[in-house]
Amino acid sequence: MDPFSLIKRTYSTILLIFSVVLLMALIAQGDTKIANDVHPALAYITGWGAILWLTMVEGGQASMVGLAPINQDLYANSHPLALKSTSLCHKGDNLDRYLLGRQFMVVLVVFTVNMSCAPLADATIWNFPSWLQNIFLTSGLAMILFTTMVGQLNTQINASHCMLDYVNNYFAIITLYVAMGIEFSGLLHSSYLVQMLVGKLAGKEIESNEEPRDAMQNLFFWGRALMSLAILVFAFTVTLAALFTGQTTLWESVPSSVAVIVFFILMSVVGMLEGMQIAFFAVAKLTKEERGESIFAKKTCELLFRGEGKNLPGFMIGRQLCVVSCMFFVARVTSVSIAEGDPNLFNVSDGFQEFMNTGMFGALITTIVGSISWQLVASAFPIAFLSNPLTYILLRICLFLEATGICSGAWVLAAIHKRIAGFQLDEVYIGTAEERAKNDMGDNTSGVPTAGHPVKLPGFADNAPSSLQKLVKKDASVRDWLNSIGPEPTE
Repeated sequence: MDPFSLIKRTYSTILLIFSVVLLMALIAQGDTKIANDVHPALAYITGWGAILWLTMVEGGQASMVGLAPINQDLYANSHPLALKSTSLCHKGDNLDRYLLGRQFMVVLVVFTVNMSCAPLADATIWNFPSWLQNIFLTSGLAMILFTTMVGQLNTQINASHCMLDYVNNYFAIITLYVAMGIEFSGLLHSSYLVQMLVGKLAGKEIESNEEPRDAMQNLFFWGRALMSLAILVFAFTVTLAALFTGQTTLWESVPSSVAVIVFFILMSVVGMLEGMQIAFFAVAKLTKEERGESIFAKKTCELLFRGEGKNLPGFMIGRQLCVVSCMFFVARVTSVSIAEGDPNLFNVSDGFQEFMNTGMFGALITTIVGSISWQLVASAFPIAFLSNPLTYILLRICLFLEATGICSGAWVLAAIHKRIAGFQLDEVYIGTAEERAKNDMGDNTSGVPTAGHPVKLPGFADNAPSSLQKLVKKDASVRDWLNSIGPEPTE
């Protein structure tokens, strides 16, 4: 490891430890929403429980997507629990269903962490100077580092190249069933309406791996889609009403009109970041001429794919940090909070008001409007997405955040986690791609995403450029995999 990487990982790990200590102390003082409204013990349980579940939600995605083309007979005996998950997830269109439900789980977890660990407006700790508390607590930096490094990046690092070991447990199976259950409930089915619209605009049919639905299945599907649309409209109504009346967890000093504007700006930024990753991978293998004539499309691609394409994984790290940051602010903006003595919104019952206070409606809006819809649009119109000047600006911001090394502590956590869990590379169990092909157990690589379908992004592994280059030299299968999804080097 070069000295610069060592310095970044060291200071990032120190910041993470300090952030976790601050958050746990806040909960002990009763200075977070759940700790104040219920009890600090519950805040500890919900906060840590949400983060631990997030590790499987993020790691499970890398494994489920990465294992899709692998012949299941290769690991049926060595990883029977992983086989249970993949047998269900890779049947028909279940992978799309899993990804849809899983997206809502990510947003819901972030909202739960916000309620468990976010400091109350007047919270102070250990007589720290105000500037220090503003940096780590008021801005949400402590929660962002905690969630990003502990719950997301470290698990993505391990799960992307230890896929089989990572999901060979009942925790992964339960997480898969929960995600599938969320999709089955119909709560997110309005996303399919967006999917159909995007397909029509792109002039392409939405392909399926299943037989056409019969009359009863169509009735069940459209019933859930209309129900989801009605719930989404009601969620917007509740959120906007709370914003205009100042009944959210947003800071009291922010005027209602500004709060509404901030809400839509943050939703747009989250959507842009979600769509950007789809658009970038969609154009990664195109020639310069095929990437559009727009000045900003050319500038974005030139920056993203210059040299050996190291800025693409760098963007993914910075993007993760940006998305979580925005989601925490969205959680503050959309979480309803009724002051004691104030009437309930729309004069609903106390029980239903408590349900609205959980932030569930904000999570639903963020998932459908601020995430999935933008991904679907970017998958159908990647060139138009690249032509947006905001895409180039956000790319610059993400690359700057990655360059600071503020999340490099995730590599330290990943190394510790890997050693404790005893994870091994997938090649130990199933061989390299060349070995599988030689033994007539080759991968099924025919599944290419089509317009309007959620794009299955490649595993998030080895994003440190120097480490990645070493691995490419040692393992030909890694080189082949990168060539299949990575950018064409430019001069």
